[in-house]
Amino acid sequence: MNARRLRVADVLRAHVQEYLARRGSRASFTEQLALAQLTACRTAAMGGHAWACDACGEVQFAYNSCGNRHCPTCRGAAKADWLDRVREHILPVPYFHLVFTLPHELSRLALANRRAVYALLFRSAWQALRQLAADPQHLGAKIGALMVLHTWGQNLEHHPHVHCVVPGGGLSPDGTQWIASSQKFFLPVVALSRLFRGKFLAGLKRLHRQGKLQLKDKLAPLAAAHHFRRWLSPLYQKDWVVFAQPPLSPRQGPEPVLKYLARYVAGAAIGDRRLLSHAKGRVTFRVKNYRQNRWQRQTLDGVEFVRRFLLHVLPSGFVRIRSYGLLSNRHRSTLLPRCRELLGISAPPAAQTASVASGDSPTESTAPLKEPTPCPACGRGHLYLLESFPRPSSTELLTACKLIHSPKARLPAPTTRAGAAVHDSS
Repeated sequence: MNARRLRVADVLRAHVQEYLARRGSRASFTEQLALAQLTACRTAAMGGHAWACDACGEVQFAYNSCGNRHCPTCRGAAKADWLDRVREHILPVPYFHLVFTLPHELSRLALANRRAVYALLFRSAWQALRQLAADPQHLGAKIGALMVLHTWGQNLEHHPHVHCVVPGGGLSPDGTQWIASSQKFFLPVVALSRLFRGKFLAGLKRLHRQGKLQLKDKLAPLAAAHHFRRWLSPLYQKDWVVFAQPPLSPRQGPEPVLKYLARYVAGAAIGDRRLLSHAKGRVTFRVKNYRQNRWQRQTLDGVEFVRRFLLHVLPSGFVRIRSYGLLSNRHRSTLLPRCRELLGISAPPAAQTASVASGDSPTESTAPLKEPTPCPACGRGHLYLLESFPRPSSTELLTACKLIHSPKARLPAPTTRAGAAVHDSS
């Protein structure tokens, strides 16, 4: 029997106490809750159900998933659901992939002001796209964009940028025609980069003037307006990175880019499959070297791995997938039908929603199962719900995180029989 795959949760669980001891009161509630949820995911601390076989009496335990958007284990269902929703709004035109990246000099400020700076990153990227596309010297059209925030690099360091999927064209200003872009070129990236830079830095000055930036510890000297302006000055001379990739295959439409973006929908900074080993307090994982197009190994101290992972935990309620223009929630119902009319196509069929989530076994419901689940132990009987254990509150979970190996846990350990454990993938 193959050994169980190493999971990110295993590494976090092994080093969470040491990390919190070092971090102390500086660990935010959001960080602590994310750690508690990810380390408790599909364990007794998260609650769940007990199922018994009506033939052999074997008891199986189904532990709840945490559902945290940063959890690599829970992201599969979110990825599939997002792809289904987005496909409903696709137009039969080439789609371009663009990336807007913040320079590393802004990293410390961004980490201290994640909600404000990340929102400004979205807004500045869209405003630059919209303004340049509306210019008659370029495209002269109203466009749409789908954007996903991505805050990490392969080595888990802080690297905030937004990936954008943009249809190759847009509506004319009067809405009477579809203006198509070149299939190989959308907008000039140099002009786009400078426009993005100017809008972001202007927005940053506005946030500072309005007192909406947290400037503490090493950022405290920037509280004075003249110091802040002087600190920003070199960034006006720096070339900001804006990447534009033409459609991989016009015949495939946006599908390759959408699948690429879908990998980041659930927000996991690193997936379980990239982990190679965890021994003697050190974590080794795979890192893609894009310049040489090959995989390499990187090893970090366990606590440093936790620190880097938490750099990418977003503020509670922050929306990291946003749509604009033709694809926005506000205009999609009216502008997309007009685009399809001008392109001479009909609307795609609505995506069908599966009645049962993939991977679900016995559900949380106490109602009789429509299709009884065979017992994985004996193969003769069927499982029935024996007992349910509620999910803990946030406060209870934060406490349980520190007692994760305590014998006081409400559910017994899962059976070690191969294939016997049943997981709730909700």
